[in-house]
Amino acid sequence: MAIAAAYVEDVVAGRLVAGRWLRLACVRQQRDMARTSADLAWPYEFSAWHATDACDFIEKLPHVEGTWATKTIHLEPVQVFLVTTLFGWRTRDGGRRFSMAYWCAARKFAKSTLAAAITLYCLTCEGELGPQVIVGATTGDQAQKVFRPAKLMVERTPDLRERFDVAAWAKSITCEQNGGFIQTINAKSSTQDGWNPYFVVLDELHAHPTPALFNVIRSSLGSRANQLILIVTTAGFNVAGVCYEQQSLVTKILEGIIEVDHYFGVIFAIDDEDDVFDERAWPKANPMIGITPKWEKMREYAAEARNSPSSLGEFTTKRCNRWSGAAAAWLNLSKWDACKDPSLRIDDFLGQPCWIGGDLSDYNDITAKVCVFRSGDLYVAFPTFYLPVDLVEAKAHSTTAHYAVWAKAGYLELTDGNAIDHGRVERDLRADCERFDVRAIVFDRYQSSQMMTALATDGLPAVTLPKNATTWTPPCQELEKAVLSGRFRHTGHPVYRWMASNTCVSRRIDKSLLTKKDTPMSANKIDGIDATIEAMQPMLIPAERAPEFQMLVFGGAS
Repeated sequence: MAIAAAYVEDVVAGRLVAGRWLRLACVRQQRDMARTSADLAWPYEFSAWHATDACDFIEKLPHVEGTWATKTIHLEPVQVFLVTTLFGWRTRDGGRRFSMAYWCAARKFAKSTLAAAITLYCLTCEGELGPQVIVGATTGDQAQKVFRPAKLMVERTPDLRERFDVAAWAKSITCEQNGGFIQTINAKSSTQDGWNPYFVVLDELHAHPTPALFNVIRSSLGSRANQLILIVTTAGFNVAGVCYEQQSLVTKILEGIIEVDHYFGVIFAIDDEDDVFDERAWPKANPMIGITPKWEKMREYAAEARNSPSSLGEFTTKRCNRWSGAAAAWLNLSKWDACKDPSLRIDDFLGQPCWIGGDLSDYNDITAKVCVFRSGDLYVAFPTFYLPVDLVEAKAHSTTAHYAVWAKAGYLELTDGNAIDHGRVERDLRADCERFDVRAIVFDRYQSSQMMTALATDGLPAVTLPKNATTWTPPCQELEKAVLSGRFRHTGHPVYRWMASNTCVSRRIDKSLLTKKDTPMSANKIDGIDATIEAMQPMLIPAERAPEFQMLVFGGAS
């Protein structure tokens, strides 16, 4: 425990070279350790016994690959931090806190060896009856990268075989003492369903072409009290895939944008501003550099990358752990936070000119409505977000558990059933028109034509507009400039902030014209930002063109 605490302190204090995400993970650990004694209502506590028991078990296992100074595994401080944090945190009744873990580091971090040792610990030492331990990967060969070291550890450890009655077979490792086993599964397997796993390792998730295996494993959880999925991976090239989706979720947790207490994530990577050839940055992605990989090998990889475009991509992604093609957030989050004014009240704007933007959804998405007011060159935005109550309850124990947290705190408007109640949204819009001097109601065309037509028929300024360079560029540019200059105000709504952090520029034309915002993952919603831009679009129409927009509005939805 002293080793883990010292490691965390050294990272936070800057005495160890660490990237942004590792520092935030260590800050989170310090904050949680302080909270466990200060907030007795918090349902978690830290058990030094559970933390050190896992380390003690792992360090009795033999090395099975490479050349090492010791016969048995010696955990380096960074590994001690990972293991103690994963196993030390418990619920107040003694259960496991973390049901999801994501560890992303560059190659040669000994991820597979550590994962193999953890599978044996979960098979034998946690008191579970019939623990099914699954090693999943894209192919059977990849799954062997974790299974084979575990099998060799059993074969080379007589004490393990005798004490727990463990046997290593060609395709499984069994524990007769508790009836459990370790087996592999791959994305091409025809027998993915039917598991009741206790512990799952998903190796190199970045290589999974579809989320199918992840979804099967995720959906199989729930029948055991202390189930755990551990993802061990390097960065990859598919930013539209399930691994990058999980990585993005972890970054949101570490930044404090969302609170998901059951998820433990650590990312070892060079920072965005780092030069991949700067040796001083390499330890950020390779926290055991010098031990594995060796400095000499990293310099060899770098020399090849300098002289080969194909090697450069591999070096950047696999040795520096930077995702290839990852989009940067469009809106500067620190500037967004600086625009926060919790004292704002929408009732203070009664009777004032108002522009409303919206993005209407149906089942599995958030519906957003944003009222924007303007005073001189200052914009003030008040968002409202709607979700079906059935969806929130279904997500209460998933990686989108923040929906339930936000709903409980009153940041989401819940509609009955499993689909958005469009009638509720329409009634709210009509109420807005009674309270404010609404100049325009602008919704994206998807799903909203019927509602906009009904509003326009009753003489309300409702219109649907397409997303293209003509309609999209001016409000995008204005919102970006307003946030950067502090001319944008909001109340600090956490869902709104989350969406701002999700919004990425996917395309630029003429060097500076923003034409569209998007995000690679469907789980990371941007509807509130879309709605804001739609509200701002008619606000920016020059006076000489205002009659054209008025004709479009009062001519009905189009």
